[in-house]
Amino acid sequence: MEIKNDNIIFERKWAMPNKNTYTIKPIRDLLDLEVDKNLFWIDPFANKSKSMGYAKVTNDLNPEFDTDYHLDALEFLKMFDDNSVDGVLFDPPFDNRQLAECYKNVGLSLGDKSKSDYWTKIKKEIQRITKLNSKVISFCWNSGGIGKTLGFEIQKILLVPHGGIHNDTIVTVEIKRFWLLRIKD
Repeated sequence: MEIKNDNIIFERKWAMPNKNTYTIKPIRDLLDLEVDKNLFWIDPFANKSKSMGYAKVTNDLNPEFDTDYHLDALEFLKMFDDNSVDGVLFDPPFDNRQLAECYKNVGLSLGDKSKSDYWTKIKKEIQRITKLNSKVISFCWNSGGIGKTLGFEIQKILLVPHGGIHNDTIVTVEIKRFWLLRIKD
């Protein structure tokens, strides 16, 4: 099912859940359509997705995953220059429980990572490093994405219900429409 209005395309496609988000068929189909692999895309929470080839530079906190870097996502994003990235795949842990498991699995303390301020800092870094008209594709349990206040406009929402007790995966495709002056923390 697809619904279009003047601004946003909304699609709903059922699929079995998978902890490897990019392997879910409707999500993989969306990525194949939206990600230009010739451009400079990054993935700060890559997990096992490097082999799928969507991002040129990948990161995951867990050194067991084959990624280019094994940093906290905020530190990874800070590595990039202003206005240097064509696209970001944003697939963070969905909730504080998943986040705590990620840090515990690598022997680190969660610290302030579960606070909204941490996620605001990540979104501000994404805003800083992305070029005008770049895309951010977010995967979450809500459709907030990076947000209008940071210059992003939602173009598409893909709702992937998984049935039963599984939460839906909500995918937003946003375009950076305006540039803000550097936002200080």
